[in-house]
Amino acid sequence: MVIHVFLLFSLCFSDFGFPRGVTSLGINYGQIANNLPPPDKVLDLLSSLKLTKARIYDTNPQILTTFANSDIELIVTVENQMLTFITDPQQALQWVNTNIKPYFPATKITGIQVGNEIFTDDDTTLVGYLVPAIVSIHGALVQLGLDEYIKVSTPSSLAVLQESFPPSAGSFKSEVSAVMSQFLQFLSTTGSPFWINAYPYFAYKDAPINISLDYVLFNRNPGTVDPYTNLHYDNMLYAQVDAVVYAMIKLGYSGIEVRVSETGWPSKGDPDEVGATVENAAVYNRNLLKKQMSNEGTPLRPNMRLEVYLFALFNEDMKPGPTSERNYGLFQPDGTMAYNVDLSALSTTSSASVSLTSSATKAAKMEYQSLVYWMVVYLLTIQVLMRGQD
Repeated sequence: MVIHVFLLFSLCFSDFGFPRGVTSLGINYGQIANNLPPPDKVLDLLSSLKLTKARIYDTNPQILTTFANSDIELIVTVENQMLTFITDPQQALQWVNTNIKPYFPATKITGIQVGNEIFTDDDTTLVGYLVPAIVSIHGALVQLGLDEYIKVSTPSSLAVLQESFPPSAGSFKSEVSAVMSQFLQFLSTTGSPFWINAYPYFAYKDAPINISLDYVLFNRNPGTVDPYTNLHYDNMLYAQVDAVVYAMIKLGYSGIEVRVSETGWPSKGDPDEVGATVENAAVYNRNLLKKQMSNEGTPLRPNMRLEVYLFALFNEDMKPGPTSERNYGLFQPDGTMAYNVDLSALSTTSSASVSLTSSATKAAKMEYQSLVYWMVVYLLTIQVLMRGQD
């Protein structure tokens, strides 16, 4: 009886979500949808999962205001269409004064991404504006005394690589190497990371016969050995990241940290999108989360934990393209889970949802629950000891 009561209280009052201290994990909070919950409910959801890092694809003032005085470290984005304007230092200063300064430091803005996948954008003219825009934004931060707290970079698609396998063969495409060198010089000087959008799903979808599903899903598998370094890779994501490291080394930059700005797996796709299933999405994200909880590094950099941002928090119903593009979310817009990641550290209720309770009410309730919990534990312990003496 005592054990049953103890278990009941443990289940009622235990803290579900990601364990505190998983500092190498963030999530992408996309907003290309017409049915998403308001930012305050999103903040409640992130808090319930104990996630402390998020990335948005703009500088939505409602989100920046709502996330103030929270534990969330936020990366914001200068949208692609703004690049041509912010190459002008005065325009960049105005952008920072409007979109960053009013919210910082109450809102923990830790990074500014200048554009998204500019090196491989369909508009090939944008790449010429990238480094000047980055330098101007950084200069504005310096002028305002914010550069120590906010790092400037840009995320790139893996398509920026000419070669990616084996990892040691990693190299950038020749057509972007000149601008890439300028960009890497900036990162090296400012201590900013290189961000990569890496999706093993795309590689598997394009060649399911030649690529092991277990290898891309982080399942147990023989893996592959890089013949030039003898490094063993048991998953594709780490191989992709190390290919980026080697590509930078070939341009003369060996000390820049690589972080994953996006990775994920779609839970639904068109008939020709092989592998886009609920089962595979659950396995990919579950196994990735396990990796992140151990703060692992890649085979090339085993002692440098790999920071990863999952894509994405929600399914986004207005994203263009194939069906998969609208089905990367861990959650549906109504707050229910798109599928159960089934990780013991994550809430295992299949209908985990965005709380309707305010953050203040929730905090007070948690304090009360904690007090009651420990009182019960104390009383039950005494009862057990007393029975043991009978």
